[in-house]
Amino acid sequence: MDLPPDLIFSDAFIDGRWTPADDGQRFGVTNPAHGETITAVADLGAAQTARAIQAASRARPAWATRTARDRAATLRTWFELILAHQDQLARLITVESGKPLAEAHNEVAYGATFIEWFAEQAKRVYGEVIPTPSPTSRILTLREPVGVVAAITPWNFPLAMITRKCAPALAAGCPVVVKPAEDTPLTALALAALAFEAGIPAGVFNVITASRGDTVGLAFCQNPAVRKLSFTGSTAVGKTLMRQCAENVTKVTLELGGNAPFIVFDDADLDAAVQGAVASKFRNGGQTCVSANRFLVHRDVYAAFCEKIRAAIVDFTVGNGLDHGVRQGPLINAQAVDKVEDLVNDALAHGAHALCGGTRHALGGNHFAPTVLTNVTTDMRIAHSEIFGPVAAICQFDDEADAIAIANATPYGLAAYFYSRDIGRVWRVAGALEYGAIGINEGTFSTEVAPFGGIKESGIGREGGHQGIEEFTEIKYLRLGGL
Repeated sequence: MDLPPDLIFSDAFIDGRWTPADDGQRFGVTNPAHGETITAVADLGAAQTARAIQAASRARPAWATRTARDRAATLRTWFELILAHQDQLARLITVESGKPLAEAHNEVAYGATFIEWFAEQAKRVYGEVIPTPSPTSRILTLREPVGVVAAITPWNFPLAMITRKCAPALAAGCPVVVKPAEDTPLTALALAALAFEAGIPAGVFNVITASRGDTVGLAFCQNPAVRKLSFTGSTAVGKTLMRQCAENVTKVTLELGGNAPFIVFDDADLDAAVQGAVASKFRNGGQTCVSANRFLVHRDVYAAFCEKIRAAIVDFTVGNGLDHGVRQGPLINAQAVDKVEDLVNDALAHGAHALCGGTRHALGGNHFAPTVLTNVTTDMRIAHSEIFGPVAAICQFDDEADAIAIANATPYGLAAYFYSRDIGRVWRVAGALEYGAIGINEGTFSTEVAPFGGIKESGIGREGGHQGIEEFTEIKYLRLGGL
């Protein structure tokens, strides 16, 4: 197909063809920096979702029986095409999600690594030969592709969240139907075009664009041809999807909400802790599932840490992510700004202090000022809600046991961070924190080579690492007798 220079497409991609909605309906995709419409995309429903699943089902046998080497070579071509179009994809991410262009460039590179990694892992999906209790038989296990995969992805990483789910599925031999977030469908459509250009066959990679996410989600869960659902989003929606998948006993991978603590002990390197805090909290304007959500700082270094983080962010340039030098773009939409403002105002009303920011930015629209709140207490709403905005809410703690108790006092268990130079404390705290991923003297930790996922109400399953491809396989046990 001909690829437009801006990689903007406006129809869904089903069975290798650009597909409008049956009823002609479309919904607008807007730039959160200024609210202007970029384009209007096809608004599909349950019937066309079913047809996309049928297309994936038809394509499944041929894709599953290709050799791992062949699938890997095709994925490698997709990886190379993504990097060749990095500038166009980064601009597309920025205009539909709002993140600064430099961050969008990083997302393209990061997202592409999942395709490269799982292309290599495709050739390492091993079975086993197991010692048998009988001298006349042998026991073997095979790993086989699970079948059609449905993926529902969020808006905050419109490229990387797709590749993190779809690359292992495709590498394992599973066709995929993706439903991207309605705020950011354009990146998904661009990925589909590049996948087809790379030689991924018709029906193996499909994209459903829809404004009615619950309709498409239900169609995924109720269709017995879908054997795996992978979802990243809120815990509430994840629970609903899990209930709906139970009817067909569909396998699920769920990456859900978080309430990440960021603990700074009195022996920490404060400058390093501030650098990590800024990276964790203010990347993408705080709109990541692993953003530091609660800063817990030992009272002996509390004042110094608060001042250092204020100084680090107070001069951030806020604006359109396409503009040179912008460090923080807009939040995704007006509802996101309302939520952040409400949480900040509630904290201020209950005794918190805004060391900087604390209000909507002077630019207006979807922009919120980079904010540091001090005197935050654990009974404030902001300490229990996923902020998803550029607000560092900082509490004090007294000792190690106090910090661990506060950090674990949540139903969520996705990501946590802590800073300490005491090796004994490092091992004690790492063992005590109830989280699926922990950054120790690190403010970021996402990588394709390691398994990522949460515990408790933050999810089920892992993405990345060798575990990521195993999520898309079934184990078949063979016993050979009469030998």
